[in-house]
Amino acid sequence: MTETETAHPFKSGFVAVLGRPNAGKSTLMNTLMGQAIAGVSAKPQTTRRRQLGILTSETAQIILVDTPGLHESKDKLSLAINSEAIIAIQDADIILYMADANSAPSSMDEKLVDLIANMNPDAKVILVMNKVDSVAAQILASNQADYQALFTEMPEMLQISALRAQGVHELLEVIQAALPEGPQYYDAEQITDDFERDIAAEMIRAAAMDNLSQELPYSIAVLVNEYSERDMDRVYINATIFVEREAQKGIVIGKGGQKIKQIGTDARRDIEEMNGQSVFLDLNVKVKKDWKDDERFLRQLGLNDKK
Repeated sequence: MTETETAHPFKSGFVAVLGRPNAGKSTLMNTLMGQAIAGVSAKPQTTRRRQLGILTSETAQIILVDTPGLHESKDKLSLAINSEAIIAIQDADIILYMADANSAPSSMDEKLVDLIANMNPDAKVILVMNKVDSVAAQILASNQADYQALFTEMPEMLQISALRAQGVHELLEVIQAALPEGPQYYDAEQITDDFERDIAAEMIRAAAMDNLSQELPYSIAVLVNEYSERDMDRVYINATIFVEREAQKGIVIGKGGQKIKQIGTDARRDIEEMNGQSVFLDLNVKVKKDWKDDERFLRQLGLNDKK
């Protein structure tokens, strides 16, 4: 072993990104990765399953795990989503607890902190106050104190704006310093364990959520039926947006097909940013009644509460 290797052993670990829906977890993931790998919507509860973002340097490998927020509903979809968060907590070496600096803690924050204490009390917790660029100093100080009070031991704390990449470099330095010594789990070039078709499905769903109002977005699922390169610089994607009721189908399509056209335009833009190629996106809408309680369909979506 060389002197350099002795002085600077390789470090690696899993970093679970937790917090309430819409705290900015997926935005932080994309910012840290320097490219879009997670679907982002202005509406909460965009994320439904764990997604890895892998950052590798000569001295460390940080494996970020984007997690969904907890769901109160008891349908099979919600149970599967909650299991995704629980698994991420159990496997984490470090937990980034993200809080929207504009909001005080809620009962869901209390439940998440309790899960951490019960399922992985040895994990290092870093409290990340996000969206600090959009909140008054007095409100930030009050909300930050309330979040710190949730933990029995005072966590390390940073203030960031994931959207503007403010404080993100400092956050990476804190994460790397806290990593345990460990192996390189993934190839240095790999940035996620998801296939591009799965990322595309999440981006289509995020675009649908942004273009649909009220409760309808949470009745939507997306499956990519085909993702293929038909020539050197163009990708063909055929995807189906599933809804639960016939009336919802008409809302997603919109008058004269305008709503589905806008969803396609927004999704195509995000997918092209992700894969760096021109995209032809073919979307259709189908009704699948009560899909949230269909275990076979949830497995097709990559979700299964029996994990």
